[in-house]
Amino acid sequence: MKLKSAIIPLTAAIGLAFAGAAYSQEVVKIAHVGPLSGPNAHMGKDNENGARMAVDELNAKGFTIGGKKVKFELVGEDDASDPKQATAVATKLVDQKVAAVIGHLNSGTTIPASKIYSDAGIPQVSPSATNPKYTQQGFKTAFRVVANDAQLGAALGKYAVQKLGTKQIAVIDDRTAYGQGVADEFAKGAKAAGGTIVGTQYTNDKATDFNAILTSLKGKKPDVVFFGGMDAVGGPMLRQMKQLGISAKFMGGDGICTGSLPGLAGDGLGDDQVICAEAGGVDEAGKKGMDDFRAAYKKKFGIDVVYNAAYAYDATMTVADAMAKAGSADPKKYLPELAKISHKGVTGVIAFDAKGDIKDGSLTLYTYKGGQRTLLAVTK
Repeated sequence: MKLKSAIIPLTAAIGLAFAGAAYSQEVVKIAHVGPLSGPNAHMGKDNENGARMAVDELNAKGFTIGGKKVKFELVGEDDASDPKQATAVATKLVDQKVAAVIGHLNSGTTIPASKIYSDAGIPQVSPSATNPKYTQQGFKTAFRVVANDAQLGAALGKYAVQKLGTKQIAVIDDRTAYGQGVADEFAKGAKAAGGTIVGTQYTNDKATDFNAILTSLKGKKPDVVFFGGMDAVGGPMLRQMKQLGISAKFMGGDGICTGSLPGLAGDGLGDDQVICAEAGGVDEAGKKGMDDFRAAYKKKFGIDVVYNAAYAYDATMTVADAMAKAGSADPKKYLPELAKISHKGVTGVIAFDAKGDIKDGSLTLYTYKGGQRTLLAVTK
């Protein structure tokens, strides 16, 4: 009896020791922020899914930092594509002491939130915000893994004039930081290539009726209508262009260059009518890796990639790589490693310049045929 009574507390003590070891495992919080409500929710959820894939993979393989196994926790937040909500969420995440932020999706939310993260010393890696202003503020914590609007807009403007032979161009933007930024850069690129901007109009990112602005532009007889904004507005705009008999090519940036555009545009989307560019893209050598990612994404979530999920995945993996190189998840310690990182990701090599922009960012041009997005070219 005495022996048995001695074994019981010993067994309990061993159990408590193991429980204590498990409990003491370091939890590293990585936040993802994007619109999970409103018209851009499908894009925000897509980016969050990409970040979640990375976190789940890291945890499954028992990722270690400084020789210790850590558990990553993804903290998902909704900014509804609203600047005020974005700053409120940023403040909340600072209070929660997250180790990094993947996001935000929109330039209009990424830019105001970046000041809050910078003040707190928390690294922020956006998988999709393309307005050049984001990395021109001098914040050491701001990074992006896609090319910016200056590159994207200029490439589209040059393509419109030199490849399509366009001379008469109309420009519409939704007055967001992203939409206005990419439209301005497109106009600069088109003018530099010899094109003429025959009309400029504005809408907003929640608009559904474009008859007045489209009717005004129809009289200018544009060969191309460029729209700076997102697919939730661009799709209905295409429908109304058809209704008004406007047969111009429709161009835009990565905001409209999505798998959701055909459903949003319906019969307004003609073959080869839309030409758009995504910030990012892989060459032939990287195609298999991207195809594998898309297949794994569909298997995990039951849906196809919508937007920039692979870039959110790479952003998350790049942050983890920097932590491993620094031997710490403390932002102060791993931030210098992040700034000089060279991480081989699904989308290519992730390395940043002095401002935090990705080096040698790729651009991918697409059109749509039979309701399917079709690759035109990958360029830099």
